[in-house]
Amino acid sequence: MKKVTRRILFWMPRVLTILFAIFLSLFALDVFEEGVGLREALAGFFIHLIPTYIVILFLVLAWRWEWIGALAYLALGVFYIMMTKAKFPLVTYLLISGPLFLICLLFLLDWLYRKKIRVH
Repeated sequence: MKKVTRRILFWMPRVLTILFAIFLSLFALDVFEEGVGLREALAGFFIHLIPTYIVILFLVLAWRWEWIGALAYLALGVFYIMMTKAKFPLVTYLLISGPLFLICLLFLLDWLYRKKIRVH
């Protein structure tokens, strides 16, 4: 595999995870529109950021151990679908679980490639 491809395979899941965390964080901003006090709004904001914290925590672990990222993002995607019980339109699942499954696949490919290098 070419050096450029290796770098892309390394960076792509990490960059996509950061972008996905930013995307998820945007949903936390809705607490500031509710007309509540600043203290309550900030508390709600940090609570709404819990999914982002989880995504970032798994990124920290996956940065070193790609297989953890593959399993974790697969689990998060499945967990979201199960928790919402398919009560939203398909586009909702494509926007939330879709990127998680893509990130899972990219971490898996990166892990398999690195494992292959270690064997040879």
